[in-house]
Amino acid sequence: MLEINDAVAVITGGSGGIGMALAEYWLAKGGKVVLADVDEDALARAKEQLVGDVVTVVCDVTSEEDCGKLADTAIETFGQINLVAPFAGIIMDGLVLSTDRETGKVNKKMPLDRFQKVIDINLTGVFLTLRECAERMINNNCMGLICLVSSTGSLGTAGQINYSSTKAAMAVIPKVITAEFFRRGLSDKIRCAAVAPGYVGTAMVRNMDQKALEKIVGEVPIGRLIEPEEVASLVGEIYRNEALAGETYFIHGGLRLGSRG
Repeated sequence: MLEINDAVAVITGGSGGIGMALAEYWLAKGGKVVLADVDEDALARAKEQLVGDVVTVVCDVTSEEDCGKLADTAIETFGQINLVAPFAGIIMDGLVLSTDRETGKVNKKMPLDRFQKVIDINLTGVFLTLRECAERMINNNCMGLICLVSSTGSLGTAGQINYSSTKAAMAVIPKVITAEFFRRGLSDKIRCAAVAPGYVGTAMVRNMDQKALEKIVGEVPIGRLIEPEEVASLVGEIYRNEALAGETYFIHGGLRLGSRG
């Protein structure tokens, strides 16, 4: 079992939501945090709320240079990286094709830039963060976990072809990384896994249209949203338990998606 005390977590998308909850959880357990976000002001506000050993880095996860700087900051500041949590992500929902109710013909298509931006941040950004941090972990003889964020959306949610595609990728990447590291004799030191939340009670979700929110909650068997702190706790357990590797662990309160997604 690994200990969180004195362990170093690199967290992107850290100014709010699950990323912020993980930072708070990690610091409360005696860990150290390198917190990254593209929004400098939000990052500064997040740092003011956190108590413990934390440094912040403004980081565009689609930039190789920024991701390299992020990983270097962790090593230069704390000497190691033990948890990589590339949690930066966006949602830009929309149907691939929309049809006119009267004619039945296509009257709208998802723009390429709307698809590509989600791919760039949610997939390419994770790849770059993972690659740069894992390189430093290997070269500095660090032990720990790379933990990705998938989603129940990975099962296929209507209106989320961009988002669901990236979250499906997050569900398979742990298998790929585990296999590659196994071949190189690294898998006993650096594990890779993913958590897959259902509907999480972030500020964005709680502030949405309340009737729509009630409908969402009505689909969750435990009768409520998943708290960001519960997701953070699951990440912590996966980190501590060295038998957990190469898989995606769902945390959704029993949610099952219907055929209409």
